[in-house]
Amino acid sequence: MVSITGEYQGDLHCCAAHGPSGNALATDAPKDNQGRGEAFSPTDLVATGYATCIATTMAIAARRHGVDIAGLRFEVTKEMSADPPRRISKLTARIHLPPAARRVPQGLLEKAAHTCPVHESLAPSVERVIELVWE
Repeated sequence: MVSITGEYQGDLHCCAAHGPSGNALATDAPKDNQGRGEAFSPTDLVATGYATCIATTMAIAARRHGVDIAGLRFEVTKEMSADPPRRISKLTARIHLPPAARRVPQGLLEKAAHTCPVHESLAPSVERVIELVWE
């Protein structure tokens, strides 16, 4: 179990602290939803969690085969629904794999990407796209 604490600071800003490490982050509402967009929005954090979970899960799978995939890069785009209620409708993650990733048994990294905990936790209504770019 992990505890995260936080506080609403007013003007649509929150701060949160990760209990085990003490690391902190700030959020702000996005410009298209009454905020100033000065920090990650809560839904930006979901998109970030999605991409970093894919990367981490792939790295764990590669490590089990003695391969370090340091240098893996990602881009994630988040699309919000046009119709109410406001929600994430689509997440697209583009994962750029370093040359070392070719040493991992075929199909293993793809499977890891599609079974990361965040991918498995998202509602079925969220379209999830993962594009792997082999370098």
